[in-house]
Amino acid sequence: MRGNDARVRADAFDFLREHADAYVGELIAEFAAEDDDGLRCLLLELVAEARSVRALELFRDQLESMDESLRFWAVRGLEMLDTREAWQALDRAQADGLIA
Repeated sequence: MRGNDARVRADAFDFLREHADAYVGELIAEFAAEDDDGLRCLLLELVAEARSVRALELFRDQLESMDESLRFWAVRGLEMLDTREAWQALDRAQADGLIA
């Protein structure tokens, strides 16, 4: 997804979106190591698509991000997890004024 060819990047993203659950650990690690905000947003979207409880802490952390796009995907990821812990994190973030 870092290449210069837009079509290759799009194909890589589409592949990962379809198979995110198989790569969730790698996606979380790449997110943590990535500096580019745009790529971090795409990675967080892919992690959300994985619907893995392994990402709960990552989503919680990103609820406090200064980047609105990262907060959006953190909220979406927690909603997609649809667990008691995820909804508690969303309720807490809303009570703290981090999200609307």
